[in-house]
Amino acid sequence: MNKPIILILIAVLAGLGLASVFTVSETEYAIRFQLGKIVRMDYEPGLHFKAPAINNVRKFDRRILTLDTASEQMLTSEQKFVNVDSFVKWRIFDVAKFYTSTQGNEGIALNRLEQIIRDGMRNQIASRTLVEVVSEERVNIMLAIAEAANRATNDFGIEVVDVRIKSIELPDDVRESVFRRMATDRQKEANLLRFEGREESERIRSDADRQVQIILAEAERDGQRTRGEGDAQATEIYANSYGQDEEFYAFYRSLQAYSNAFGAQTDVMVLDPGSDFFEYFDRYRSGQD
Repeated sequence: MNKPIILILIAVLAGLGLASVFTVSETEYAIRFQLGKIVRMDYEPGLHFKAPAINNVRKFDRRILTLDTASEQMLTSEQKFVNVDSFVKWRIFDVAKFYTSTQGNEGIALNRLEQIIRDGMRNQIASRTLVEVVSEERVNIMLAIAEAANRATNDFGIEVVDVRIKSIELPDDVRESVFRRMATDRQKEANLLRFEGREESERIRSDADRQVQIILAEAERDGQRTRGEGDAQATEIYANSYGQDEEFYAFYRSLQAYSNAFGAQTDVMVLDPGSDFFEYFDRYRSGQD
């Protein structure tokens, strides 16, 4: 066998060898066909073999992909237009279903998915008022669309991971009215909170005043009791003192009366010198003990 024939045989064998192997990465699904019929689709990442003449392999992305839908004008339940812009996160979860339903054409899958999302978005927007659409209700809208889309795309082997509304633009003729209505609603909430705050403040203030009155009354009661006990003890002491020396007690009481009557240097009292008030002064002048 001459050298050219050997080289040709080597080239043919090398070509057959290369045609007999294929690789699958972590981000891919692989389907092996035999004469147009699916024979295997559960390939793990790595190097695999096939029959070059009768087998062919198709690969599909298994990562989460993004479908960016075009902005569309939709009607709310109040028959007011809004411009809705959204995107979808999706992935292939059953590659056999995906290939069977779309002939392996991702464009067909995206067209169907986009129509499903648009229909779901339109239905959700039409069932809500304008204020609900532009408020926190948007989260519920996205969840409802994702759930409905997953039910509709299950037969395609597609899973809708998430639906997000990027923006909801209002036409100029309704934007101001919506903002005024939202401002009015927020003002009502603020007024309600202020009223509840004032009511709570009055309740706390009334409770504090009541507690103050109770504390003062208890303090006054305790003070009266203490003063009564003190007066009783003083009376008892005075009585005991009076019994021990009546003359000294009378003299002490007179001194107290003089001190109270002449508390300041400018005090003036006009009395008869012979009155009982000056009894001890008279005794002093007459030299009595």
